[in-house]
Amino acid sequence: MDKSTLRQRARNLRQNSTDAERHLWYHLRANRLGFKFRRQVLIGSYIVDFVCIEKRLIIELDGGQHMDNQIYDTKRSDWLMTHGFKVLRFWNNDVFQQTPSVLEVITSALF
Repeated sequence: MDKSTLRQRARNLRQNSTDAERHLWYHLRANRLGFKFRRQVLIGSYIVDFVCIEKRLIIELDGGQHMDNQIYDTKRSDWLMTHGFKVLRFWNNDVFQQTPSVLEVITSALF
């Protein structure tokens, strides 16, 4: 896909975010953890769920649909890490059921 198509896809993903993405975004937005996060951002040829550019931290949420995409996710994470990003992955149900723990892991990665 070309960059303009990927940018449009990222915009659509922002407008149609999952419940888990909306829930986590509530906690990440407006510098609530002390750092600016962006959501559904194009990095290279990948769209990441959340990124703190300042700390080069990417947060990805995985739901049931990701079970079939493990090889792709590994390749994608490897590419992002070789470009200096740290990638954290959480299951959607953990975002809902263990929000404080998820936020603690994210906060630890920021500091």
